[in-house]
Amino acid sequence: MNLTPEQLAAAQKANLETLSSLTKLALQSIEKLVELNMYIAKQSLGDSMTSAKKALEVKDIQQLLAHQAEAVQPMAEKIMAYSRHLYDLAHETQNNFTKSAEKELQAGQDKINALVEEWTKNAPTGSDAAVQVMKQAITSANNVYESSQKAVKHAVEIAQTNLNSASDKVMKATATSSKATKKKK
Repeated sequence: MNLTPEQLAAAQKANLETLSSLTKLALQSIEKLVELNMYIAKQSLGDSMTSAKKALEVKDIQQLLAHQAEAVQPMAEKIMAYSRHLYDLAHETQNNFTKSAEKELQAGQDKINALVEEWTKNAPTGSDAAVQVMKQAITSANNVYESSQKAVKHAVEIAQTNLNSASDKVMKATATSSKATKKKK
């Protein structure tokens, strides 16, 4: 089967639109990351200044230890929140790229199915077995792809659950440690 210039132009246009869409998604993700990092930088600067002012007011070692103990939990919470934001951003970006890839894959599968259908209509007599083998191969490839996609989605869900569980445990441990330090005062 020969492709016409119109078909080539349409394919190139579709590829350019896909590239443009993926580039926009990547730039949006980068923009969100820059915004997050700027927010964290501003917040950290303010926290550092407040902490420095408190440190300058310290009169003895007990006050210094108390000041340090008070700073531990908020810092741990902020680190965990930042990590969660980063993970959410990466997960969102990955989901957007996956949706785009699935869309393109589906379009490719539709084209292959159309080509096979066209080929089977024009297939020589006696080639029924070859046509059937080709259709089964395409069906098997689609099934393998769908199974792998389900496995990847399941793995991502498990990773998300584990991250949330670990974050909760760290936050509880930090809170417990902070409370124990305050009781020692």
